[in-house]
Amino acid sequence: MTTPSRLPDPYGQGQGANLADILERVLDKGVVIAGDIKINLLDIELLTIKLRLVVASVDKAKEMGIDWWESDPALSSRARRDELAAENRELRDRLRELEGGHVAPREVERETEREEER
Repeated sequence: MTTPSRLPDPYGQGQGANLADILERVLDKGVVIAGDIKINLLDIELLTIKLRLVVASVDKAKEMGIDWWESDPALSSRARRDELAAENRELRDRLRELEGGHVAPREVERETEREEER
């Protein structure tokens, strides 16, 4: 005859759902964790570190006005393309100035069209 264990099973069926519910709730609502670290020596402030951590879904972050990853070329291919397109326009303008405006306008239009297609 076996007796039931008094200790709960650490990997019970309900825990996975609870963790998923908690994660969904955190991402839906968002969580902000803030803290400051100050290092003083003889009442002289040597170092201050301000930490701010926001945990939220992408949609919730956008609702809060946080969308810095969209304009960072290291994180967004669209931002990288826009940055390259702007750099190409600047270089064409400088080349046109150096050549004294002798670049054919139609050639500049073709280059711009090719760039926009990419």
